[in-house]
Amino acid sequence: MVSEELLEKVSHLPTTPGVYLWHDKYNRIIYVGKAINLRNRVRSYVRQDANRAPKVTAMMRRAVDVEIIQTKTEMEALILENTLIKEHHPKYNIMLRDDKTYPYIKVSVQEDFPRVYMTRRMERDGAKYFGPFTDVTAVHQVLKLLYLYYPLRTCRSMKVDRPCLQYHMHYCEAPCVGLVKAEKYRTYIDEVMQLFEGKHTPLLDTIQKKMEDAAEQLEFEQAARYRDQLTSIGKIQEKQRMVTQRGDLDVLGIAMEGNLACVQLLFIRGGRLLGRENYFVNTEGDEAEIIMTEFIKQYYGSTTFIPKELLLPMESSEQQLFTEWFTDMKGQNVDISVPQRGYKKDMINMAHENAQTFLNERRRQWQHEIDKTGGAVKRLAEVLDLPRLPERMECFDISHTQGAETVASMVVFEGGKPAKKEYRRFKLKTTQGKPDDFKSMAEIMERRYGNETDWPMPDLIVIDGGKGQLNAALPLIRQVGVVDVPVISLAKRIEEVFVEGKSDSIILSHHTPELQLLQQIRDEAHRFAITYHRKLRGKRNLESILDHIEGIGPKRRQALWKEFGTLEKMKEASVEELEQVESMNRKSAQTLYNFFRMSKAEKQEVLRP
Repeated sequence: MVSEELLEKVSHLPTTPGVYLWHDKYNRIIYVGKAINLRNRVRSYVRQDANRAPKVTAMMRRAVDVEIIQTKTEMEALILENTLIKEHHPKYNIMLRDDKTYPYIKVSVQEDFPRVYMTRRMERDGAKYFGPFTDVTAVHQVLKLLYLYYPLRTCRSMKVDRPCLQYHMHYCEAPCVGLVKAEKYRTYIDEVMQLFEGKHTPLLDTIQKKMEDAAEQLEFEQAARYRDQLTSIGKIQEKQRMVTQRGDLDVLGIAMEGNLACVQLLFIRGGRLLGRENYFVNTEGDEAEIIMTEFIKQYYGSTTFIPKELLLPMESSEQQLFTEWFTDMKGQNVDISVPQRGYKKDMINMAHENAQTFLNERRRQWQHEIDKTGGAVKRLAEVLDLPRLPERMECFDISHTQGAETVASMVVFEGGKPAKKEYRRFKLKTTQGKPDDFKSMAEIMERRYGNETDWPMPDLIVIDGGKGQLNAALPLIRQVGVVDVPVISLAKRIEEVFVEGKSDSIILSHHTPELQLLQQIRDEAHRFAITYHRKLRGKRNLESILDHIEGIGPKRRQALWKEFGTLEKMKEASVEELEQVESMNRKSAQTLYNFFRMSKAEKQEVLRP
């Protein structure tokens, strides 16, 4: 029920354009909307309406207050609404989930010496973007080719004192230290941009000639490499499906089924269909027109490129407002229309058909996940005759090297999925230096179930191993007070499942979701344990190596480990960086630096006791 205080507040709202924000009892923003008349729009939420959307009904059960921000125009409200949604991510606003982001080629023309590289984010930074491209492999191959033929810089920063290795390998002319003039460098960039614009460049002639020369000299493998380079460039430049003679279009298509919708956006640049993006939305009772309108606000409120024309699958009540908004952002007229016939209508149909295909595929994926997780949990309870569904399963594994650095892992699956925040790892205390898996298991059971009473109890405990491991673990688990949780073990040789109280094992088909779920939790426990063991072993080995290097004592060894964390990072450090470590000096830093660059035989001589 809406409080009298809120009804009174709504009745006194202004009738001007603006943005309204619904808050819950924790003062969290749960919905942001815009209105040309704030009082009328907000009043529609608080009056009784049996035909309102389920999402609105659920939202108003939680809403306790409304905040407004007045604007001079509806366009200002539209921009502010979009900004607030991106900032607060309200629960009941439609949020887009990106299916796939296609790469662009970015040329940082705003810099004196531009870089050319691939990115999946477009920013309003003055750079030139080409794409999006659907063939990522071709993009990588073309970039590699460009770096080979043009001396382009690849470094992010030019604040250096001397040229890098790229200069000495003749891949760069070192603009960072002024060894090439900006005018000459710009000629390279101009040719690169012409290439991505689909124009014929000297590079294509060069590769073509090299391919023909290699073929004449019977160097067919080399000729094939040049052919592949031309093919990659062709994929970047290919016209694909010609839809217009010129211009940049975006085409929207929407498919809806149940509470899920897929919005597809087709990109047409320079008359070429370059790619598409798909977004999935939980509709919660919203109609297609509302889904489309919200998509336009969020997508074009954050993109850097506004097309000359936007094709919509249906009329929008805010179509004129969007036209003014787009025109203002682009600085020139933008046409937003709903085509009724011709090739533009065909493009709308194509976008819709593709959206429906992706929507069907996503539903199949979700159904597969449901069968793989929830379905597997139910089947596991049936085949193992468990007293309840194993909603929470815990699995343990022990890892060591001949007793050294003995550790244990506990992984948790909830609802058939990994609950990684619940994972725990233990460095065992009672078995260090002497391999004893049964004693290790006793310690871990005591620490998990005897001491940690705040953790929720599992519905099923899984032990890695056969019948012997199960029989050894069961008394330990029962001794610490866990008497009503089923315990099973999974033997790896033929994937036998041993259950408490049954002499014979259960053999599950390798293709069943229930066995795959058990295998997944067993393998995850093993991965988690061995990762921790390797970390401790690597730390121990690092310390033992440093012990034998002249001038590196316990204090310096500890400081080095604290500063760098891994042996690889220590190897990569310069003498100056090593010298900056606490308690280190120039001599010890130089000694350590030299050691890392010795041959294997020289290192063995140093480390020999």
